[in-house]
Amino acid sequence: MDYSRIAVFASGQGSNFAALTQAQREGRLGGGTIELLVSDRPEAPVAQRAQEAGIPSLLLRPKDFESREEYETRIIEELQRREIGLIVLAGYMRLITPMLLSPYEGRIINIHPSLLPAFAGKDAIGQALAYGVKLTGVTVHFVDGGMDTGPVIAQRALTVKDGDTADTLAERIHRVEYELYPEVVAAFAAGKIELDGRMVKVRK
Repeated sequence: MDYSRIAVFASGQGSNFAALTQAQREGRLGGGTIELLVSDRPEAPVAQRAQEAGIPSLLLRPKDFESREEYETRIIEELQRREIGLIVLAGYMRLITPMLLSPYEGRIINIHPSLLPAFAGKDAIGQALAYGVKLTGVTVHFVDGGMDTGPVIAQRALTVKDGDTADTLAERIHRVEYELYPEVVAAFAAGKIELDGRMVKVRK
């Protein structure tokens, strides 16, 4: 499977998108190239980031389509036209339906600000602080039909400090994300990721 042609899906500021494009410029994506940004919010800052990086965008408003399936069908057409091998979710705020999951099974990944399966879903950082954990971190995982339930590809832990707030903890978690996500995408592009059931092997 060729994972080197990459589409990034994002809905917001696009900070992870920026980290990935910077990694590409610096030759740290394992030969991978970001061929497309897909966003469900044409007005989102990530669209401007893509334009500045010279990366084509598919900007669609879901409400302009009669159904989620019709919306995703339009996305699939563009992915196939560009021969995309790997979909990287980077702050994409929509659930992926079976319409897109089925043809791209094992080729969609996401990043989450906790050590899954702990604190899945929304506000993972707030959940971790409220629970009082001493360690949290970042998980990159495959996307399946559940909420943050796909097989884990990579994780990196960090310490929750006394006096941490949601903002201070988020800042450190984001720094970890900007390092870890390009590393995982590079491993995919270089053909080093193997999935066997729920077990993921990353070859050196």
